Amino acid sequence: MVRLDNQNREKYEQIIIETLKLQDAKQFRDVFLELHPTDQVDIFIKLQDDLRNQVYKYLNPGEFSDIFERLEIDQQKRIYVELDESYSSEMFNNMFADDVADFLELMTGEKAETILRKMNKEDADDVKELMSYEPETAGAVMTKEYVSISSADIVSNVIDKLRSAAPDAETIYYLYVVDELEKLVGVISLRDLITAQPTDVIENVMSTRVVSVTDDTDQEEVAKLIKKYDFLAAPVVSKQNHLVGIVTIDDVIDILEEEATEDLGEISAAKGATDVNVSAITAAKKRSPWIIMLMFFGLITAEVIGQFEETLEAIVLLAVFIPLIMDSAGNTGTQSLAVAVRGLALGTIKKGSIGKMVRRELGTGVMLGLICMVVLSITVTIMYQHWMLALIVGFSIFCTLSIATVIGATVPLVINKLKLDPAIASGPFITTVNDILGLLIYFSIATALLDFL
Repeated sequence: MVRLDNQNREKYEQIIIETLKLQDAKQFRDVFLELHPTDQVDIFIKLQDDLRNQVYKYLNPGEFSDIFERLEIDQQKRIYVELDESYSSEMFNNMFADDVADFLELMTGEKAETILRKMNKEDADDVKELMSYEPETAGAVMTKEYVSISSADIVSNVIDKLRSAAPDAETIYYLYVVDELEKLVGVISLRDLITAQPTDVIENVMSTRVVSVTDDTDQEEVAKLIKKYDFLAAPVVSKQNHLVGIVTIDDVIDILEEEATEDLGEISAAKGATDVNVSAITAAKKRSPWIIMLMFFGLITAEVIGQFEETLEAIVLLAVFIPLIMDSAGNTGTQSLAVAVRGLALGTIKKGSIGKMVRRELGTGVMLGLICMVVLSITVTIMYQHWMLALIVGFSIFCTLSIATVIGATVPLVINKLKLDPAIASGPFITTVNDILGLLIYFSIATALLDFL
């Protein structure tokens, strides 16, 4: 199997296009099937409609299933409508059940039922089972293509079984051992199986210390578990400890990407609109609730400034530093927010370490405040020849940054305590809250010292 770099990919792409234009099926198959499936996808998706139709003729449904399951969801939807129904049905039969389930989740109920009816009953039943689980749980993301063996089997028989079962399994590096009731009782790695004696009974060579997850476990928790133990796959069991599937490392990569995208959307107040393929109308619908809410928060900011109108009228120069106070507060709070959300997401913030993390952020804020106060006081004194103004602005920035870091760190912790996603303490929200507090601090100090200005 050939893996391509960028230079060779262009070369192979031209060869494949030429063979399709010449309608040379044999040469096309010889060149195309030699490539890694990921490279096949990169080349296939660039082809024009007429050339893609040639590909459907030259590749059987089983061969094309390797390409289809690696496409992005929006690409799958586009390609699916180009396929003949019998071709696509056989293609789905050759795909892993979890990949079919992911695709059907996008279809209308009637269309999904039609596809399932045309599939083999056993394959369709596996897909239906996966679709019956709650979204973003282990059951919803697991695969049904795994190898399970009996604890009473002997090693030589299991190796013979692997030769026939391996092509249809998503991974064979772990073999899961079940009893006569299909309950998970052990696990054996491929390495341990190969090094065992052919006559050994599986029960005597397997490990009984099995780390598993239940089918209703949140997908993010599954990803953390696989990362913690450096697994290539983790078994999924029912409440009765029956083995129902496995979550593999490629599923975990998809989960981490999905969770990271979701958190990024929450933090930026753009949840559901981070995909560049989303239309402008959809993106606007997703973003507008936060923007409107933050706009009303902005009115609160304006009201705060209005409450100190007399102070501003007395010393108009104070208005020059409003953007500086607001920007500094928002930026510092967002940094602490990122620290807290990351810690909660990775599980590094435990119950006993919350106080330590908050104290660290407070200390960071105090030191940042001191540095900024010194720099700003010197700068304002030089620029405006007014030491009292410099003191007010400098002390305000010190207090603001100290408090902003604590707010940025604690708000996600409070939200997490309420069993909500801490990422909803989004950057714009924290920024606006800290803007308001920064202005209150600034004008309160200025008003108190107005007689000295």
